[in-house]
Amino acid sequence: MKKLNRVRKSREFQKLIHTGRKKAGESFVFYYAPKAEEEARIGITLPGKIGHAVDRNRIKRQTRMMCEELVDFKTYPFDVILIVRFRYKELSYADNKKSLEKLLTKATMDKRI
Repeated sequence: MKKLNRVRKSREFQKLIHTGRKKAGESFVFYYAPKAEEEARIGITLPGKIGHAVDRNRIKRQTRMMCEELVDFKTYPFDVILIVRFRYKELSYADNKKSLEKLLTKATMDKRI
């Protein structure tokens, strides 16, 4: 995922979490709001209790790859914050990817935004 497509500042994370809509799945909590820039952006965060830094970095890398495969950043209508849940470690990569795909489609079908 390009740096252009990442939410990186704490202020932007907080704004999306407090003003956006929320969906929850098995492995992720998903906050989304209409995109502010030309391309959609995604921010990924997870609690420190999930594991050591090596584990958290691996999970973030996997999640970025899932997003890269599932999202077309030019046409996706939202900026997104993904919070990884503890259940992520129990499920396989394929199951986590399906969970993320369900959340992405649920968000695009939401007519209230």
